[in-house]
Amino acid sequence: MIHSKLVRPFHTLLIANRGEIARRIMRSARKLGYRSVAVYSDADTDSLHVREADLAARIGGPAPADSYLNIEAVLAAARATGADAVHPGYGFLAENEAFAAAVEQAGLVFVGPPAAAIGAMGNKARAKAAMSRADVPCIPGYQGADQSIDAFVRAAGDIGFPVMVKAAAGGGGRGMRLVRDPAALPAALASARSEAAAAFGSDELILEKAIERPRHVEIQVLADSHGHVIHLGERDCSVQRRHQKIIEEAPSPAVDDALRASMGQAAVRSARALGYQGAGTMEFLLAPDGSYYFMEMNTRLQVEHAVTEAVTGLDLVEWQLRVAAGEMLDIAQEAVRIDGHAMELRLTAEDVPAGFLPQTGVMRRWRPPLEMPGLRIDHGLTEGGAIPPYYDSMIAKLVAHGRNREEACRKLLRALEQCVALGVPTNQSFLADCLHDPVFAAASGVHTGFVEERFGASLAARPIPDAAAVAWAAFAAHACMMDSAGPELAPPLPASRPWRVALTLDAGRWDVSVTGRAGGWWIEITPAGSGAGPARLELRGARWQGLDRSRLEAEVDGVRESIWIAPGPDAMGLFHRGQAWEFQMPPAHRSRAGALASGTLTAPFTGRILHLSVAADDHVSEGDPLIIMEAMKMEHTLYAPVAGRITDLAAQAGSQAAKDQPLLRIVQEPALQATP
Repeated sequence: MIHSKLVRPFHTLLIANRGEIARRIMRSARKLGYRSVAVYSDADTDSLHVREADLAARIGGPAPADSYLNIEAVLAAARATGADAVHPGYGFLAENEAFAAAVEQAGLVFVGPPAAAIGAMGNKARAKAAMSRADVPCIPGYQGADQSIDAFVRAAGDIGFPVMVKAAAGGGGRGMRLVRDPAALPAALASARSEAAAAFGSDELILEKAIERPRHVEIQVLADSHGHVIHLGERDCSVQRRHQKIIEEAPSPAVDDALRASMGQAAVRSARALGYQGAGTMEFLLAPDGSYYFMEMNTRLQVEHAVTEAVTGLDLVEWQLRVAAGEMLDIAQEAVRIDGHAMELRLTAEDVPAGFLPQTGVMRRWRPPLEMPGLRIDHGLTEGGAIPPYYDSMIAKLVAHGRNREEACRKLLRALEQCVALGVPTNQSFLADCLHDPVFAAASGVHTGFVEERFGASLAARPIPDAAAVAWAAFAAHACMMDSAGPELAPPLPASRPWRVALTLDAGRWDVSVTGRAGGWWIEITPAGSGAGPARLELRGARWQGLDRSRLEAEVDGVRESIWIAPGPDAMGLFHRGQAWEFQMPPAHRSRAGALASGTLTAPFTGRILHLSVAADDHVSEGDPLIIMEAMKMEHTLYAPVAGRITDLAAQAGSQAAKDQPLLRIVQEPALQATP
């Protein structure tokens, strides 16, 4: 099947995306001599990708539907800037058949596959049918036109539990539910259908047999407009949360040469059958017995393409541009070599103990690790920039290449220790925990359930700072108040009265005194309410590093080290020994009794309220679902923390809610039973 597609030389490339992927595409465009055009929403006016482009065009409001998903606005930007080609990046319109067709109808080159190929693979039901015709193994399942609950219940009985409910459209783990109990299937179908409709505009579902403890292995393909197709080996993307990838690597520790050849040939066969052009990815589930099954095809560049670039030495974006301009692939399959090992981490703005909830806010301090041989950092963040609620939670990718897997992992751990992100919670410490995990290090026991299996309930545990971190936070707050002309921070002489501050973090509270003395300071820390005695640390030789006073250096109990700080309103952000902390410094007059009353439900993140299940004066039981919120492409259900009657209902479906905003209150009435 060969699909027609506009292929010709071009000169100005519009990048219909934002953030790190827009910047990454610009790098290859500059290398090939293309002029680059950025597009931006009102939320991205000051973003790096806008600053770095040759031209930039505003395309609408912050919501994706008003900007990055607005096809006419993107095409208008192309006309206004003289662009003659469009690269969609990933996400947003990257796999939108109508967008690819509209680009070509406007006489522009679409840097991607033919629109018909996108359409064929954009629906999982149709994609599985096409792959079966191409003799590619597919997971047993149901993808029928009858979308009734009865049809799915019958199909699940034939397939056998456990089963996986999936949205037929889209990807990224949205609209996906694992069902082990037949009684839970109707609710899973309803939940998946709602999420799929909101995310992809289609509530069509499919059902598949759940493969237990599989690996997620994908094959990268490249195809030109002259009929040549090759594969570039595999990537292992098995470390996931909420069915979304967080660590990827190439090659896969579970794939040998024979399996790589078999999977690669299946992927090439699939691409040929589609008449595919450009870069694409065939995603497979690899079962423990070595059998593999087609899941879906991503008809675009992948987030994790960097690991394939690292081990093959090829620039995939460069080849996308060259193929789109009509060039022929000059790489023979037998010439593709896998050199060493590469691994990628997705640094995301998320609160891990709260269930990986996406976070928004201002990144008061952002210093990515310096790039060095074997280390690559892709990001689109500026220090002091806002992380808005409208887009994905990923803020950076850290990619390491080494002679072997151990070396790549070691480089990534070092990079995490140097990556300063203060002001918004991230998954930085969790990523380090994954890399340190002995099962991950051994590689053989990793599968798509790795995170839940290895970390489980411990994910909800909040880390507790040690005495040194508390001492540094208190001293940093004191240093910010000192009037020092130069970098040196000298204690007042003769010794002054102690300076005192209360620090809180989650449920912890510390009363700290900082006392200047000859040669340095004594810092005394008393944990509140623990009954433990005070800890005393000695700090000497303190000085600022840099004119912006974002970094402090000192000797603490004989160990000389430096920290990064990010002062905020009544807060002190601290990056100490690879760990980010956000200590609160409540004013002395603030009453702890002023906290929200028990039973008050607040927004766990800034986002949109999709659905409200209750009304004022309704009676609910503890654990009842009340509100569904959405932010950063993720839905989250809020449940009743106590039983009682709904009062102070401020939430409205379709409205935005800020983080920690009260949504409703439940007045506890133990004698009342929840209405059926």
